[in-house]
Amino acid sequence: MTQEDLFKNLIAHAKEYGFIFPSSEIYDGLSAVYDYGQLGVELKNNIKRYWWDAMVRLHDNIVGIDSAIFMHPRIWEASGHVGAFNDPLIDNKDSKKRYRADVLLEEYITKIEEKIDKEVEKGRKKFGDAFDEQQFRATNPNVLRNVQKAEEVHSRMAVALNDNDLDALRQLIVDCEIACPVSGSRNWTEVRQFNLMFSTQMGSVSEDANVIYLRPETAQGIFVNFLNVQKTGRMKIPFGIAQIGKAFRNEIVARQFIFRMREFEQMEMQFFVRPGEEIKWYEYWKETRLRWHQSLGLGDAKYRFHNHEKLAHYANAAADIEFEFPFGFKELEGIHSRTDFDLGRHQQFTGKKMQYFDPETNESYVPYVVETSIGLDRTFLSVLSATYIEEKLDNGEERVVLRIPAVLAPIKLAILPLVKKDGLPEKAREIMDNLKFDFNCQYDEKDSIGKRYRRQDAIGTPYCITIDHQSLEDNCVTIRERDSMKQERVPIANLLTIVDDLVSWRKWLGKVTK
Repeated sequence: MTQEDLFKNLIAHAKEYGFIFPSSEIYDGLSAVYDYGQLGVELKNNIKRYWWDAMVRLHDNIVGIDSAIFMHPRIWEASGHVGAFNDPLIDNKDSKKRYRADVLLEEYITKIEEKIDKEVEKGRKKFGDAFDEQQFRATNPNVLRNVQKAEEVHSRMAVALNDNDLDALRQLIVDCEIACPVSGSRNWTEVRQFNLMFSTQMGSVSEDANVIYLRPETAQGIFVNFLNVQKTGRMKIPFGIAQIGKAFRNEIVARQFIFRMREFEQMEMQFFVRPGEEIKWYEYWKETRLRWHQSLGLGDAKYRFHNHEKLAHYANAAADIEFEFPFGFKELEGIHSRTDFDLGRHQQFTGKKMQYFDPETNESYVPYVVETSIGLDRTFLSVLSATYIEEKLDNGEERVVLRIPAVLAPIKLAILPLVKKDGLPEKAREIMDNLKFDFNCQYDEKDSIGKRYRRQDAIGTPYCITIDHQSLEDNCVTIRERDSMKQERVPIANLLTIVDDLVSWRKWLGKVTK
């Protein structure tokens, strides 16, 4: 089965089991907008808590805020979004479809990288245990030729984007002979810039209404509250401000399920530092954030850094943490050294000093900022795509299982009476009532115990508690582990302690600090 087919199965699974629904589906949907279902919202909230606790609770110099979505329109002028928040777009004249020029080129590079990987796999099969992948990549002519080709395209694209050279972007698409995925033709228009912000009006009478914008990022809400938080919290540099919130971008190319949407959620932290110390903190947060991702146990090899060749106008260093989705390595989180651009611009536009008096150096300055910005929806997709398994068992049966990390799992425990009689449901409800204050539990008594296990595997429940006739005599139950399917008999009195040790936030967050 190809990765594309597996991804389609994952999307169908997410809908079937209540993780994600197409928005407004009974009205035929709304492009690139999705609703989170009853299990999806639980997983999403758990991801938020894992990020928030790791960022705010584990750092005594980081605090959180929740700023408004509607903000003064001048903020977006100061930040540069009104004049420069654009994507380079190109249209195919035959299909009438519009694409982001840089995305077309990135997908072209990905195809070259896939050719390289296929060549490596051929070598692995040919040479067996004697295969040296590093030497093969360094010497195989086909690999070297494709590596050079990918590097040339990437280099030309980076120069064109840096120089805002739209003609060069189009010429690169032509030179690469990139065809429209729909029409198959190479009949392209010129590349144009398109502003991504949604605008609306605020005011009771349309003639007097002011044009405002739905925020395209959450960072500016942090910057305009810098002084409020610093003074009321008596914060000393270095310190950070964290925020989780919705953002909106009028993406023309919105695709790959929830990877790129028009309404999405960000988890951001802006870390304020002394000028001259920003690169030290930039490196610190790169490693700290990578460690957070790796603590989830989705596989260290699925993450990599991508250092930006094209820097935003406000940055002096930038890198992405990329994740290997079913459609290739893509950005999951950005770490940026934003210098003093944001606070400096707001100071310039308002005439109000956005400065910090440093008692250690006895001077005032506009702090520099290191940003960590992670997409919540993309993190959700990374968890689903890494844990969705179609598995054939030793007995010949098949099961679909979501091996979601226990700390993030929407349902922590399934409480299952073996049969719906003989006092077993009553005993199961008693256990449920005792555990539901500490864990999100689900009670299920319908169908055979085997079918119920499969349902819980499919939604990622890490542990099932089965109550049988013997439980009424010895006050013990069977606890089943999702991934290994191993079962163990344990006393009911010890359940709270046993499960807490397996799924506790303390245990999992401890991995972040190691």
